[in-house]
Amino acid sequence: MCDTGRVNHRRKFMPNDARRPEDRLPETRPPLPGALEALGQSAAKAGARGLPPVHLWNPPDCGDIGMRIARDGTWFYQNTPILRPAMTRLFATILRRDPERYVLVTPVEMVLVEVEDAPFLAVEMAVENSRDGPILRFRTNVDDCVTADAAHPLRFAAGPSGGLKPYLLVRGGLEALVSRPLFYDLVARGETRDIDGVSMYGLASAGQFFPMIAASEIEDLA
Repeated sequence: MCDTGRVNHRRKFMPNDARRPEDRLPETRPPLPGALEALGQSAAKAGARGLPPVHLWNPPDCGDIGMRIARDGTWFYQNTPILRPAMTRLFATILRRDPERYVLVTPVEMVLVEVEDAPFLAVEMAVENSRDGPILRFRTNVDDCVTADAAHPLRFAAGPSGGLKPYLLVRGGLEALVSRPLFYDLVARGETRDIDGVSMYGLASAGQFFPMIAASEIEDLA
């Protein structure tokens, strides 16, 4: 079942917490456009008992209805930001990464999602010290709580101007870009270890070591 209805209205976006109190949006907002509301209802039914098994579903492909996740983690529908945190959290549970694309999947429909960088953003980090070393736990912008470990590794990709961009695997090929402030915290917590004869600077968490950069290049990150 595919409902790809369009809406014409546009709304200038500013984060709700960045506005003056008298300018902030009310907690009660108008209903979302029909296609988006229907998709949300299907997602709610599918995930009523936890994360739905999106990897098992193969519904009709409804194509591109204008869903997008921006680099800062903001979700958009037809260039209008989705301002309901509960709705974006719900959509995050039915997000799936297929070869070369991202899709939102329910038992009855599948739609394309454009992802500008990573679908999630890691916004908080807590450090637990255990007998076996530190354990790094992250919270994403859609309230996933993820421990950096063997099943959820950290990786560091080349960024602009020779910098690094850190990513954390959340689930099923879906990653969270670690926010810049947290990246500086990671760099400060790093240590040097020998990996296959090469001195590497990286992070330890839950008994794993995640190489970041050659130790000889660490000063370039300062």
